[in-house]
Amino acid sequence: MDLQSLARISIFADLPPATLERIQRRCEWRLYEPGQQIVHYEDTSDVVFFLTKGSARVTIYSVEGKVVSFRELGPGDLFGEYPAIDGGPRSASVEARTACLIGSMQAAAFLELLETEPAVRRALLQQLVMTIRRLTNRIYEFSTLAVNNRIDAEVLRMAILARREGKCASITPVPTHMEIASRVSTHREAVTRELNRLSKIGLLERRGNALLVKDIDRLTAMVHEATGE
Repeated sequence: MDLQSLARISIFADLPPATLERIQRRCEWRLYEPGQQIVHYEDTSDVVFFLTKGSARVTIYSVEGKVVSFRELGPGDLFGEYPAIDGGPRSASVEARTACLIGSMQAAAFLELLETEPAVRRALLQQLVMTIRRLTNRIYEFSTLAVNNRIDAEVLRMAILARREGKCASITPVPTHMEIASRVSTHREAVTRELNRLSKIGLLERRGNALLVKDIDRLTAMVHEATGE
């Protein structure tokens, strides 16, 4: 495990190499295969995880087996910090989408790190505020937007995080229609209809293992018009 990978963890970005070395020594490292469960909803463990390679999905499964997807995780993200902070159970499940390299730290060590490293504490607080803002926005969308507008907003979110070339964004790997449906609380058929519509008006194109948003500015304007922002 190299320090450059650990330095890409969002809350460690401003730390000097010596501090990163100390953090690395307190972590255990493990490879996860695609589809492997990393943490389970409502389990009582309090380990904090640092994702350095690969991607993972945060979900909850209903009693009927319906998946509700909250967010995607990529290199630089951490998860599992809530139980370490408040002692409660896991608020969601996390499973690997691709092969993942993940470091884990016991809650006591993580809390000690927050006490001794003000830069880490500030970065974590900023990240928690960003999460609250993001969830507030999602609640607003669920409460006020039609299904097709929620789908457009989700495609825009993925495009903003994707690789950009001018006005184009390349979303890889291509999310399934079911994945998008689970994020915006609808069904797969509605997603299929809306993505087909976006393709017909020249906004989307499937290219191999990528979903190309051909004009992110136009899609942004469409979403802002729907939300009234």
